[in-house]
Amino acid sequence: MDRTRPLLALLAATALAVPALTAFSSAARAADADQLVNGGFETGLDGWTCSAGSGTTVGSPVHSGGAALRATPAGSDNARCAQTVTVQPNAQYTLTGYVRGSYVHLGASGTGTTDVSTWTQSAPDWQRLTTTFRTGPATTQVTVYTHGWYGTGAYHADDLTLVGPGGGTPTQPPAAPTGLTATAVTSDSVSLSWSAVPGATSYAVHRDGTRVQTTSGTTATVTGLDPSTAYTFRVSALNTAGESPLSQAVTATTTSGGGGGGGGGALPPHALVGYLHASFANGSGYTRLADVPDSWDVIDLAFGEPTSTTSGDIRFTRCPVTECPNVESDAEFKAAIKAKQAAGKKVLISIGGQNGQVQLTTTAARDAFVSSVSRIIDEYGLDGLDIDFEGHSLSLNPDDTDFRNPKTPVIVNLISAVKTLKARYGDTFVLTMAPETFFVQMGHQYYGTGKWGGQDPRCGAYLPVIHALRDDLTLLHVQDYNSGPIMGLDGRYHSMGGADFHIAMTDMLLTGFPVAGDPANVFPPLRPDQVAIGMPASVNAGNGYVAPAEVTKTLDCLTNGSNCGSYAPHGTWPALRGLMTWSINWDRFAGWEFQRTFDGWFD
Repeated sequence: MDRTRPLLALLAATALAVPALTAFSSAARAADADQLVNGGFETGLDGWTCSAGSGTTVGSPVHSGGAALRATPAGSDNARCAQTVTVQPNAQYTLTGYVRGSYVHLGASGTGTTDVSTWTQSAPDWQRLTTTFRTGPATTQVTVYTHGWYGTGAYHADDLTLVGPGGGTPTQPPAAPTGLTATAVTSDSVSLSWSAVPGATSYAVHRDGTRVQTTSGTTATVTGLDPSTAYTFRVSALNTAGESPLSQAVTATTTSGGGGGGGGGALPPHALVGYLHASFANGSGYTRLADVPDSWDVIDLAFGEPTSTTSGDIRFTRCPVTECPNVESDAEFKAAIKAKQAAGKKVLISIGGQNGQVQLTTTAARDAFVSSVSRIIDEYGLDGLDIDFEGHSLSLNPDDTDFRNPKTPVIVNLISAVKTLKARYGDTFVLTMAPETFFVQMGHQYYGTGKWGGQDPRCGAYLPVIHALRDDLTLLHVQDYNSGPIMGLDGRYHSMGGADFHIAMTDMLLTGFPVAGDPANVFPPLRPDQVAIGMPASVNAGNGYVAPAEVTKTLDCLTNGSNCGSYAPHGTWPALRGLMTWSINWDRFAGWEFQRTFDGWFD
């Protein structure tokens, strides 16, 4: 994304301030004891439940004793093994365990305060993990768990302990949940939320009288639904004494088209995405987050940037008052994020941009990326991550000619880092990408330098990342601007500035295309709900601006086959997710022309 930023502001950027965490002593009080049953797995899986039959006990390797847990993630399962423990309200607990393997997590949920987890990315030998928490005023049970990550192989766990005061056994089921609300609806899913119930350890979601899901939290997304269909939902609360009465019902009708995006979902069927200049100012002026109109469904905070090109350490520094005189305080900024989220909007941190070169050349840089991005997300309570790697952040090695099996370290490490973040934040994590056209569609002509010697190694370099993460990808919005001519599926070159360019570039994403001119090597199409079209908001925002009439032609052609012009797409996609623009600030500068075009067409 193009932007101009004073040198003084770049030199004055400071490290992200992370608020001090409340300190709890790890020393157990005299009355404290281990509340876990069979934490050493010496009696098999007694007391433990492992998802999808993923767990077993083994005699080697063990940390101590004669047995340890071995759990193997498979398919869409992360091999979660859990035990629900009775605890006391307003009490301090220390959770400890020993683990081996890659991406092993140890945590506690249902604490009534802040759920906690700790993890290791790589533990070739036994490694101790520990974390602490305090229960809430009405908490009588918590769930302790460990899990791995999809496709990373088996992990081992042993000698798990939860040290703290013991609790009494519940004598009656909890009360019925209240406040059940449908928070988001797509063509095949409904997202629900409700208020926490004192003494509940989990909740059961009922659809049309049938229990369909159990969760330890107070939100759930029911998937696999039919379009344009009304469903009735109720929720009950559970503990060891039984199940509560059902909550009051809420009815939701699925939409007629456009499913939830992979990994994040909960977007409206058609969404408007925009970048907000949060860390700098330019000719467009600074726009407060609270002043962003409700039309914007996804707001990308630009930008988180690295401390150095290869460090992987990302910092997000808000625009200083010397550069942005009307900048809001941190408290106001965080309050605006919560207000947008309460209104159903998604607020993401965008990493990179024109000035933010990020090259994860080593596993250390990968791990620093995960840790630092997590700190930003946690500090501001964000919904996910936008990857806006530009320049030479992604460049293919000469021998990297198969997008399905990447070898280039900066690409392999980026994929691994994003999968780790996805594992940490779960199904609600929103993942978007904003590559430039030569990173994606130019792969149709050239891919790598080994086979097409002399070509720019960035040609198609995003393809392995998109392909590896396509099941987790919420939105891909390629920057259809600041681009040279690109060959479409019709064998002709198309230049930016009109509807034909956007139609041809989007048709490639939704149809699939041969990579490096090889008809046998086809990049598979994305779902239409995963695709938004990237455009500049105004003539000031970047090369490739198109007038509102050209935007309308683009949408008409791709969604219903009318108004197509000289390029004939290979289908129509009424579930096309929407539009992305650089930027919200430039659209405000231009009188909200881009927003009005989106609202006028999709509404």
